[in-house]
Amino acid sequence: MSLLPKDRNQRVLVSLVGVVLVMGALAWAAVPFYNWFCAVTGYGGTTQVTTAKDAAGQRVLDEEITIRFDSNTDSNLPWTFRPMQREMKMKIGQTGMAYYEAINNSDHVITGRASYNVAPEIAGSFFYKIDCFCFTEQTLQPGERVEMPVTFEVDPDIVTDRDAYKVRDITLSYTFHQYDTPETASAADSQSALTPQTGEIRMN
Repeated sequence: MSLLPKDRNQRVLVSLVGVVLVMGALAWAAVPFYNWFCAVTGYGGTTQVTTAKDAAGQRVLDEEITIRFDSNTDSNLPWTFRPMQREMKMKIGQTGMAYYEAINNSDHVITGRASYNVAPEIAGSFFYKIDCFCFTEQTLQPGERVEMPVTFEVDPDIVTDRDAYKVRDITLSYTFHQYDTPETASAADSQSALTPQTGEIRMN
């Protein structure tokens, strides 16, 4: 029995809605899947994460590698952000610690968060962070200066990997971006309520 035009239209509508829902679900899942893929494989220079307990059992090779440190700040973030050392030579498998400095040059509270990667990209799956300021947001008061540590190591397996065995220089790069939290947004709203000429509260 053939379907009436009304029934056909309803079926087409239901099919279209189903396609839209499936495409939406796939788009929503794409970002976390991509982040997971990068974290597992080191794709795009994404570093790995380990714990101090695991790192303690790491073997140390009698072979050095140079770690260089780089910093960038998003254009809308009024901070000074820089490494406190430009490079560090260390044994492969040894645990290293470096420091970055951040200064809030504005007159209000700002929260920032750092994204990171390493170069060359092939080294991403062998560069392990044990602890890092980039794991959480950093909130700085007006004019505040902080020193932020990052603890890391290079997996000794890098010397036997067929693609990465020649790598002896790795650059660790961070970029700080502004990160709005309810607390910082509330503080900014409170401060913006003061007129700069009189210091009086504006009435909305």
